[in-house]
Amino acid sequence: MHNKYFYIIVFCFFIIGVSAQTRLIKEERIIKQDSSSLSNKAKEFNKTATIEMYLQFKNTVDTVHVDTTLTLKKAYKFNYLQKDKFGLMPFANIGQTYNSLTFNSWDTSTAPSFGARARHFNYLEHDDIYYYEVPTPWTRLTYKTAFEQGQLLDAFFTVNLSRQFNFAIAYKGLRSLGNYQNVLTSTGNFRFISSYNSKNQKYHAKGYIVTQDLLNNENGGLQSDDLINFTSGNAEFLDRSVFDPQFEDAENILEGKRFYLEQSYDIIKKKDSLSNNKLALFNKILFEDKYYQYTQTTAATTFFGDAFTTDINDKVKLEDFKISIGAQYSNNLLGNVEFALNYTDINYGYDSVVILSDETITNRIQSNYFGLEGAYSKNYKGFDLVAKGGLNLSDTFVGSFLDGVISLQLNEDIAFSGGISINSRLANYNYLLYQSDYINYNWYNLENFNNVNTQQIKFNINSKKWINASFDISNIDNYTYFNLDETTSDGVNVIKPEQYTKPLQYFRLKLQKEFKVGNFALDNTIMFQNVVSDDNVLNVPSFITRNTLYYSNHIFKKSMLLQTGVTLNYFSKYNMNGYDPLLAEFYTQNETELGGFPMLDFFVNAKVRQTRIFFKIEHFNSSMTGYDYFSAPNTPYRDLAIRFGLVWDFFL
Repeated sequence: MHNKYFYIIVFCFFIIGVSAQTRLIKEERIIKQDSSSLSNKAKEFNKTATIEMYLQFKNTVDTVHVDTTLTLKKAYKFNYLQKDKFGLMPFANIGQTYNSLTFNSWDTSTAPSFGARARHFNYLEHDDIYYYEVPTPWTRLTYKTAFEQGQLLDAFFTVNLSRQFNFAIAYKGLRSLGNYQNVLTSTGNFRFISSYNSKNQKYHAKGYIVTQDLLNNENGGLQSDDLINFTSGNAEFLDRSVFDPQFEDAENILEGKRFYLEQSYDIIKKKDSLSNNKLALFNKILFEDKYYQYTQTTAATTFFGDAFTTDINDKVKLEDFKISIGAQYSNNLLGNVEFALNYTDINYGYDSVVILSDETITNRIQSNYFGLEGAYSKNYKGFDLVAKGGLNLSDTFVGSFLDGVISLQLNEDIAFSGGISINSRLANYNYLLYQSDYINYNWYNLENFNNVNTQQIKFNINSKKWINASFDISNIDNYTYFNLDETTSDGVNVIKPEQYTKPLQYFRLKLQKEFKVGNFALDNTIMFQNVVSDDNVLNVPSFITRNTLYYSNHIFKKSMLLQTGVTLNYFSKYNMNGYDPLLAEFYTQNETELGGFPMLDFFVNAKVRQTRIFFKIEHFNSSMTGYDYFSAPNTPYRDLAIRFGLVWDFFL
């Protein structure tokens, strides 16, 4: 039903490309950047390009130049997600999921999210997309070894074909067999990104196309009888491929396509920083089509319970279309005000209904509704105020959010911010409706579950001299989660969605500080957490730490920057969430306590010109401190592994 929207978006991208009047730029040219563009550093095209002129941005207010330096933070981000994974516990194979050691209660969505959240760690969301502006073509290649018969490669290229028009194209691909039976991962993330500014700087457009497929073989973890063979360090099982997992014939896959276009036109344009007024009209179009599928050649009834058929094939789809139109007004006295009216059309579900002995499970959730959204920002006497909000005009999909932050740069070193956030929305779709060939995995809760209501207060302080600290406290009503409802006499774990009707409070404090003495440094990141509730429905470790002792220096007549050291990761024991491979979700359990084991990594990183090289011996203490390391119940963490990778930048 949304094919017409797809053609509209593709047509809009075509119009942008034609109107750009593209032409190849000369190597010595740079992009013109006046008061309405992303940077005021270059006024003409005939200057020599410098690294500060290679820009990436989501919005003009958060524009940063491309960073090719080698720092410890870059080493933390050199992984499959290309993000700092502090607070995430990876599974044994790269490309598998992560067990969250901390809880992020806040988001700005007013509608449910698609399920299979355990598959979404590497799923690029809208906020993960950057746009670019470069004086010459820029290429980045990221490579890292995997586990057994596989590699990770992310290839990226961007160029400005004229001072007005930029496009970028990239693909991240992974294949890794893994050390255990049936844990192969094969993923791909393709993105095409483009932006355009007219010559008179009144018309602006940006958009992207992202297609993604994330496939994982699933084995259900180790059988309970084999846990003693793992934890005892039995020499016959050090070759992990000899373990017999729960099953060896299952896989799940998450695929998605997203198309986005944003356009704006300045009716009244600011001529300079002293001009009082600016008025612009804008519209945004987003369409996403995604599905999640679980297949298994033989039903694992001893693990999931009884099934309707022996050949399992569960598939759920979501079509999500959203369009908004609005206006933005800027005034030196009033600030920046943005207001928009939006329309959303969603279609989630399955191809057939399920008839059980006591109920019938419907197959689809469909709705369309209007909504309002707005934003405000203002700088006043050194204080920066930023607020945004949204509201659904719907009786079924009731949802709203309000987020406000005040920040202050106290001096050159200390920056402070604080804010309050309020959110109310329905639980994710797979809590509301789920169908499966396994009988236990069928439910419909749209009429039974209330909105999840979250209120959060947050504070941040950043200081290189003293400390970086963040604190947030959240109150959650109607917290919704997957729960280990019971374990039957046959050993089947019955997982059900539940809603906690009592209030729940969650707070966390994160501290980060690096100490330096000469060429040596000690970087420390510590998090404290606590949950206040009458029942154990949200479990997190009370303490998480990451500490890195390293040496850094320029060698070979300063032609190479070398960093080498050891990183310790540790979290306290707690009732770690279990993983359900059919749902691709984590569930709350209070039977198995895990954690309390150190994970030590030795690394050597180097930078030569525009190439950064990363070498790491992961978890080198695995055989010395005991085989009690798990990523989830019955799911071991990875053993000692030697990994190598690099990031290579080309500027033509």
